[in-house]
Amino acid sequence: MPELSRRRRLLVLAICCMSLLIVSLDNTVLNVALPSIQKELHASVSGLQWTIDAYTLVLASLLMLSGSTADRLGRRRVFMVGLIVFSLGSLLCSLAPSLEWLVIFRMMQAVGGSMLNPVAMSIITNTFTDPRARARAIGVWGGVVGISMAAGPIVGGLLVQTVGWRSIFWINVPIGALALFLTLRYVPESRAPKPRRVDPVGQLLVIGLLGTVTYAIIEAPDAGLDSPVIITVALLAAVCLACLIRYERRRTEPLIDLRFFHSAPFSGATVVAVAAFASLGGFLFMNTLYLQNVRGLSALGAGLYMIPMAGMTLIFAPVSGRLVAGGGPRLPLVLAGATMGISGVLFAVFDAQETNTLLFTGYVLFGVGFGLVNTPITNTAVSGMPLAQAGVAAAVASTSRQVGQSLGVAVIGAVLASGMGAAATGGDFLRAGRPAWWIITGCGGLILLLGFLTTGRWARATAHRTAGLFDEEPPHGHTPQNVRS
Repeated sequence: MPELSRRRRLLVLAICCMSLLIVSLDNTVLNVALPSIQKELHASVSGLQWTIDAYTLVLASLLMLSGSTADRLGRRRVFMVGLIVFSLGSLLCSLAPSLEWLVIFRMMQAVGGSMLNPVAMSIITNTFTDPRARARAIGVWGGVVGISMAAGPIVGGLLVQTVGWRSIFWINVPIGALALFLTLRYVPESRAPKPRRVDPVGQLLVIGLLGTVTYAIIEAPDAGLDSPVIITVALLAAVCLACLIRYERRRTEPLIDLRFFHSAPFSGATVVAVAAFASLGGFLFMNTLYLQNVRGLSALGAGLYMIPMAGMTLIFAPVSGRLVAGGGPRLPLVLAGATMGISGVLFAVFDAQETNTLLFTGYVLFGVGFGLVNTPITNTAVSGMPLAQAGVAAAVASTSRQVGQSLGVAVIGAVLASGMGAAATGGDFLRAGRPAWWIITGCGGLILLLGFLTTGRWARATAHRTAGLFDEEPPHGHTPQNVRS
């Protein structure tokens, strides 16, 4: 990529952030619309889970493939195709005649979405080569999530209440069209010097693993843990995992290079991403259903209630970028884990939903934590890696986010569904949701612990040694060709 002026670099950052905005906005807007979709399309709790997880599963499965394809064919070209497919999928979602078609069109959206965020992050990491400037840019990137969380509930609630839930998908089309025009005009084309070859076997194993795990979790409450279908699917998931690890270790150009996990910061960032976004997915799912189905709020009213959480995410995301740039990722990670964990305790122990004071306190704490955690995930994943490896490291971090959100909705939705009946009262909802809040609390504690363990001198040394692996001759005289940015 040619050297760009500061103004041009900032413009490229803004364009890339637009792609994150439509993907993130789509998720937050959809959560507010879930009760309306449930009523019009006669969906069960598991049906609502699939409207979210069908998207995140396909997205997580294809992120690595889209990243390597962009490295080979050109990042700008793949980014533009992603914008077109995502916008078209959004339009089709607004026309879905049934829940089944909505799920299918959401999967189409995900195909386009897989070509947006990881490719955009690769463009950013190669545009901002100075570590401090990159940290600030990633902080801005994380702030866009806050903007989408702040705007999503309000915009979504207003649209659902005045026009209907189908209108929530319309807003992606003009934003996608504008981003497409600006990309064509201002974003330079770039490719990796040594793009990896496609790994179709690894790709299918990843799809099989994520799909079977999520299916088993979502459908287990209805089918039962002893159901032959659930047992068979769980065994298939175990087989896919074993085959994936064995196959990827033997490939010269694997879909997922297991050598990355020799780096403690990278491994920690991967687990933190899963834990943080599992908490987010479960948090939004639980609160959306509670505010509308139990408290009886309108879609707009529920959106307004969520503003404290969204606002804190918006404020603390850029703060996190400055903290990472100035002193590293430890402080924001530890603070994020502590605040998210305390938020979970308020709901699990003190039934925070019963009083607005505790409810809003829980929302504020969770928003602060989530705002702090996003920037160090990406920064820690790419720190210490050679520049040529930044793209694949960022893609794994992005995949971990989507896997986490899928698992969060699947697990917490399953816990909720197994604990309450179709005609549950408010008290039933609180009792059924208590184990789910303990799961969110545990995720916060895990983030705090990893914030300490994977950001010290020892952890940085493992990242340095891992970076050296990509310059060394591997065993048996095979030369790896899996370097990409």
